[in-house]
Amino acid sequence: MTREELRQKANDLPTVPGVYLMMDKTGKVIYVGKAKKLKNRVTQYFQSGSAHNAKTRAMVAQVDRFDTIFVSSEFEALVLENSLIKHHQPRYNILLKDDKGYPFVRLEQNVPYPRFSLCSRAENDSARYFGPFGGRQESRNAIDAVCSALHLPTCSRRFPRDIGKERPCLNYHIGKCDGFCLPDGPGQAEYQARIDQASRLFSGKLRQLSAELQAQMEQAAEELAFEKAAALRDRLRALSVLGKQQQVIAGVCADTDVWGVYPGQVRCGCAVLHIQSGDLLGREVQVFPAAADESESEILSAVLSQYYLDRGIFPSEILLPCPLEDQDIFAQVLTERAGHRVTVRLPQRGEKAELLKMAQRNAAEEVERITSEAERTYKTLEQLGTLAGLSHAPRRLEAYDISNTGSADMVASMVVFQDGKPLKRDYRRFSIKTLEHPDDYAAMREVLTRRFRRYLDGDEKFDHLPDLLLIDGGEMHARTAEEALSALGLSLPILGMVKDDKHRTRALMTAQGQELGIQQSPHLFTMIGRIQEEVHRFAITYHHEKHKRSTFSSRLDGIPGVGEARKKALVKHFKSVKAIAAASVEDLSSAVGAKAAQAVYDHFHKENSYD
Repeated sequence: MTREELRQKANDLPTVPGVYLMMDKTGKVIYVGKAKKLKNRVTQYFQSGSAHNAKTRAMVAQVDRFDTIFVSSEFEALVLENSLIKHHQPRYNILLKDDKGYPFVRLEQNVPYPRFSLCSRAENDSARYFGPFGGRQESRNAIDAVCSALHLPTCSRRFPRDIGKERPCLNYHIGKCDGFCLPDGPGQAEYQARIDQASRLFSGKLRQLSAELQAQMEQAAEELAFEKAAALRDRLRALSVLGKQQQVIAGVCADTDVWGVYPGQVRCGCAVLHIQSGDLLGREVQVFPAAADESESEILSAVLSQYYLDRGIFPSEILLPCPLEDQDIFAQVLTERAGHRVTVRLPQRGEKAELLKMAQRNAAEEVERITSEAERTYKTLEQLGTLAGLSHAPRRLEAYDISNTGSADMVASMVVFQDGKPLKRDYRRFSIKTLEHPDDYAAMREVLTRRFRRYLDGDEKFDHLPDLLLIDGGEMHARTAEEALSALGLSLPILGMVKDDKHRTRALMTAQGQELGIQQSPHLFTMIGRIQEEVHRFAITYHHEKHKRSTFSSRLDGIPGVGEARKKALVKHFKSVKAIAAASVEDLSSAVGAKAAQAVYDHFHKENSYD
């Protein structure tokens, strides 16, 4: 469908809640979203001049058609959106790990001695499922830890088939299993009771289970069954440690989840801290390939539904750093599924606000840890390319600056940045040859004409064309550069680097006078500032060198037998005019011939020469 046809179809939608699916030319779903009013939301994608972020623009450019599903409430839209995202895994949605990354704990049912195992997804069978939880290794460790705490078997034996067939394994001898394989072992009823206790742990009922075991221990002590009481005491201690040390169990036992989000330049990340009775039990961090132009609320809205809606365990309280568009609906959905009230809060001060800062730091540190400098640089160059109207990231940048003191020693510098780094072997310096008075625009025109004419002539020192020209200055500097290239039959993107009143980088400027702000992107602002400082440094350094040489040269003018070659030899040998003036004839002879040395000596000792 054409853009106009898409716009018309969107305009024909009703203003009701629903879910929309954007598809490309192959029919693949590339984005799933929800809306309180479908017409209002979907039409925004196809309006001309919409202020979309880069990811949304890229997505819309690939949309060939879209479908919608009408629902009766925002509640249904939230649930359906989550289901469709998990089913289609759309490219432009923020996605949590797939099912292989978030395993379920499966409890086999309808057998005398059920066992726990891991599986990728919950099936529609007679088994009982818990989760999904964190990584597979963490979940497997949690199963082992729960079984160890409750002294359940984890060996390969199958019951009742293997009861009494062999001696008990090492776990029995080291006190990690109560020997259900022994003929006189605890028996099936006790095994099932322990399995029920383990199931309650995976359901997040650690405190309830601990209270019951505490009561049983006290009852056993009153009945003088001290061996049973000691066993219950040891089990209680193991459960206490388990709740605080095992990541999966800590997550399901938390009564408060604290969320932090960090929109990085290349990736974004979310961290959730699990808190129980004021104690930090554990954390989970996820990083996604999403750009910095995603807002915190957009990232959280996408992540929270996927994180919670398929889980069977919910905290009593969720702390968020920013409001969500569908925050009340989200809390309603969780409350209904949890069977208890789930409150979503946005604390602004106090201990809970500090916890939010901790969660944000965790997200930020993980994002920055796995984001390489090369990725940051490429993303910055992509942003620069977008500002310059390029369809790609500009890999080679050339920057130019003019330096002069009055009409003397006018020079220009050209510095090159390749993939965000200085390429010093390609730096070039120019002496202005056609001007007798200061004129930055004319000097820039001369320099660019000389540089690109040498490119056209096949000079190997100038054989690369830049992807983007950066000129130190504003609109007129950029326009002058554009005119100079046009006169040579060349067309390259050009931007001026504008400074503020304090001579610091402020913005970029097109030749047509459009100012492009860069301060909202710290990495791009830093890169442009660095380039501007480097080209200015290179120009000033050359200007000072040239001015110094010209000063030496003028002090040596008029000496008989001393031409340009001998002037350079003297400067190279003595470094300063003062040293030349103080040198003896013998010292001077080491740099130039004896006759020239006497002439130089006489030039600086005129009074003595009359003696």
